[in-house]
Amino acid sequence: MSLTAIMYDRDMSRWEPNARGRLMQAALELYIERGFEQTTVAEIAKVAGLTERTFFRYFADKREVLFWGVSALQELLVRTVADAPDSDAPITVIGAAIEAAGVVFQERREGAVLRQRVIAANAELQERELIKLASLASAMADALRQRGVKDPGASLSAEAGIAVLKIAFERWINGTSPEDLPQLIRELFDDLKVVTGAT
Repeated sequence: MSLTAIMYDRDMSRWEPNARGRLMQAALELYIERGFEQTTVAEIAKVAGLTERTFFRYFADKREVLFWGVSALQELLVRTVADAPDSDAPITVIGAAIEAAGVVFQERREGAVLRQRVIAANAELQERELIKLASLASAMADALRQRGVKDPGASLSAEAGIAVLKIAFERWINGTSPEDLPQLIRELFDDLKVVTGAT
């Protein structure tokens, strides 16, 4: 999830349109071509036509290029949970939040596919991905608690939502499912309701 930004770099004495996006694109290209571990920040900055100093203005390290959008994703999930109708069941609320995330991923399919290839090739990045997913589940569970949902219901609903997202995303990325991602998420939530006897 990249946002267009225009920043001024005093060292280069010129405007840098969408520096973050350029750095992210350069990093993904290098990670795919050379591998994550073999790619340096200096190489990413050079390919993007920027300085290392500019890189560190946007990212703490080269891993964060892959995880930068998680905060915005978490905000979307929490906001969707908070804005859901009071009458909706917790799993329905979580389903709407995960579907909203699916819409965002659908719009960025090419980048999502490349990002997933990089993560799948590196155990450290896979571990970091799991930690980020756990933080998303925790944030959604907290948002449910704010709505008055008690545990274990809040935690179970949020964790189930992340499980649906993981399965849907994997099928969507690997091309084993022809549907668009939001549609696939809806179908998997329907399947979840069937196996839990909630229909």
